[in-house]
Amino acid sequence: MNVTLREGDEGDIGALMDVMENAFDPLFGEAWNAGQCLGILSLPDVWLTFAEAGDRTVGFALSRLLVDEAELLLLAVEPDVRCHGVGRALIERAVAIAVSKGAHRLLLEVRDGNQALDLYQGSGFSEIGRRRDYYRGSDGTTRDALTLARPIGDRFG
Repeated sequence: MNVTLREGDEGDIGALMDVMENAFDPLFGEAWNAGQCLGILSLPDVWLTFAEAGDRTVGFALSRLLVDEAELLLLAVEPDVRCHGVGRALIERAVAIAVSKGAHRLLLEVRDGNQALDLYQGSGFSEIGRRRDYYRGSDGTTRDALTLARPIGDRFG
């Protein structure tokens, strides 16, 4: 799939929310609302990257820098284009930007059982922790969050 990556900002909240609505099943309680996204985008050292195929936005990654570590806050890919390299491209862009900002490690949290675990593990992430009952779905069921890390930058290269 031919995908172009571009950086985004608060003005792209409509595109971000369109992908978010399609990519995250409300059953699991993982999606953010527009207010949460706008709030984090207003902070320093936060960046947003979009993946586009033609004139269609097919994914995004939202990340931030915390001292010498970066965190991948959200990664979303439209369901019909998953497994075509979009998620991996967004992760690698997040890594490149994080390294350029001085990060030595990229962290993320993901719901235990999420299909994206295969993508993350295949991209060099490994589990370093677990938060019990972190996600509460629309059905009231709680699910654990896994904390994953990937070493990046000079310290590990």
